[in-house]
Amino acid sequence: MNCSQFSILLPRVFAPPQFSRLSLVHSHSSISFSTNCILKTSRRSFRRAKASSPITMANDEVTGGSLKQQLAKLFEESLRITVPEELDVDPAIAPCQNPKFGDYQCNNAMGLWSKVKGKSTQFKGPQPIGQAIMKNLPASEMVDSCSIAGPGFVNVVLSRQWIAKSIQKMLVDGIETWAPKLPVKRAVVDFSSPNIAKEMHVGHLRSTIIGDTLARMLEYSNVEVLRRNHVGDWGTQFGMLIEYLFEKFPSGEVASDQAIGDLETFYKASKQRFDSDPAFKERAQRAVVSLQAGEEKYRKAWAHICEISRRGYEKVYQRLGVHLEERGESFYNPYIPGALELLSKKGLIEESEGARVIFIEGKNIPLIVVKKDGGYNYASTDLAALWYRLNEEKAEWIIYVTDVGQREHFEMFFTAAKRAGWLPAEDIKYPKASHVGFGLVLGEDGKRFRTRSTETVKLVDLLDEAKSKCKAALIERGKAKDWTEEELEKTAEAVGYGAVKYADLKNNRTTNYTFSFDQMLNDKGNTAVYLLYAHARICSIIRKSGKDIEELKKTGTLDLVHPDERTLGLHLLQFAEVVEEACTNLLPNVLCEYLYNLSEDFTRFYTNCQVVGSAEETSRLLLCEATAVVMRKCFHLLGITPVYKI
Repeated sequence: MNCSQFSILLPRVFAPPQFSRLSLVHSHSSISFSTNCILKTSRRSFRRAKASSPITMANDEVTGGSLKQQLAKLFEESLRITVPEELDVDPAIAPCQNPKFGDYQCNNAMGLWSKVKGKSTQFKGPQPIGQAIMKNLPASEMVDSCSIAGPGFVNVVLSRQWIAKSIQKMLVDGIETWAPKLPVKRAVVDFSSPNIAKEMHVGHLRSTIIGDTLARMLEYSNVEVLRRNHVGDWGTQFGMLIEYLFEKFPSGEVASDQAIGDLETFYKASKQRFDSDPAFKERAQRAVVSLQAGEEKYRKAWAHICEISRRGYEKVYQRLGVHLEERGESFYNPYIPGALELLSKKGLIEESEGARVIFIEGKNIPLIVVKKDGGYNYASTDLAALWYRLNEEKAEWIIYVTDVGQREHFEMFFTAAKRAGWLPAEDIKYPKASHVGFGLVLGEDGKRFRTRSTETVKLVDLLDEAKSKCKAALIERGKAKDWTEEELEKTAEAVGYGAVKYADLKNNRTTNYTFSFDQMLNDKGNTAVYLLYAHARICSIIRKSGKDIEELKKTGTLDLVHPDERTLGLHLLQFAEVVEEACTNLLPNVLCEYLYNLSEDFTRFYTNCQVVGSAEETSRLLLCEATAVVMRKCFHLLGITPVYKI
């Protein structure tokens, strides 16, 4: 739903269906081991034989999934043969930390030895287990050779012909065929979530950008994502807002949005009256009761205030290219009594000092679900929303993107849901709920980012300034002479907004980061500007060749003879597993690091391998195109618009 089409959504009567627990098992990531010396090396060919084994047949069929997932299928077959009695062993596949040993490692030998030693076994240590795993690996065109290192690590060198073939297949079939496979079908991503009647400021930047990227990565991985904007559109503050509105317009009819003026100013004025005028405060408290009772006059005023706020948010979302569907606090309010009743029947809710609470082991304070005055709060709304998302929306993964300051609230809230049986006790099982915490945006003085007048920075102003600075830089470089005004505007938007997003996303989300236009708009180093320019240069190389790249995809052949070609090709092929890791750990910076390293690998390749006019021109143009395709998909997942010329 487009934000401009938002309407007030009032749910039907709370009627909980029977809860059905899902128990999908989450795939484990493996720990990568390295060794400084190869104790014993055994190399053998893994060229594909004409008579296909079950695994080679599977390789023909399985084109989706990451490179790691495809290697895991091979080693899974070997493990079944090597240790048939150990049925619960998953292949532990990881990239080699030192490329001189190979491309990937299977790290199961040591773990298996700890399981089988002392039992009746043919093996005398971890290295013989590793040798058996290598020996029992089915023939596959993926693998060029294997070797044993240290205490049984099986190092794998991938076939350069297979790498080239896989990349060429992607160019023909599309990068969607590289989407990783995740163990969930439907997820809720709860992000942005501003408060009604308040401007979106820089504090909302991280939730909006991080949440959008997580949603995009999950969507690319074929997960149905419900993008939820859990706006603060309910609560006691609406009493003072509505009462102040009635004071300004006694008839209750508001002529126009301009009559209210700036909502932030309107909010501050109403708050000042609420704090200083006891009579106004009493009327505001009665207004809350009237609103919650559904009186038309109050409901209409509330809806009008909400709609003005939405139009303000839409300006930000349009600039950022972010799409959300609103499910504010008001939507879940009618579900709260039923959710609390379910928790009471489980014996979780207790009386404490006049409030109703859930005590959480290990926490000094309880989770308050009904306040002393009988009102509801964040915890009661969050519990009702979780029940709705699990039972009505059938979500298997619910992801909340907020600042790290709310970590304890979510820990307590999730623990309560586990005790109620709404979520499984083990975090690796589904359905699951995850809190994606993020740090502060700081100014260059190291303090919370604010304007000179100590006001929080409005997000619209911030984005407009980024675009303006980019446009000025482009004009300074003489682009106004060569480009149309539309090209100038679109490039300034793409680079300016992209720079703001990337500067946030490239950092580990749990840390604070310093907002600096000078750094984020630098065209050197790990910035969006550098990466967008790198993509534009690749497009320029292809254009200058004069060749039809679409025709080359059909008729040309990709070969990776030069070491830098192979390095770049392998990096391209690792795209799916990087997206999988970023999704699994909810860390967008993993994708940013991959994108920057891809650009560096391309620069090394282009420096050492002539493209246009070389004997290998066709193959190298295809490698250029594959790099551009993967870069564009990275940009898309990060919510950044690519540029094709600069």
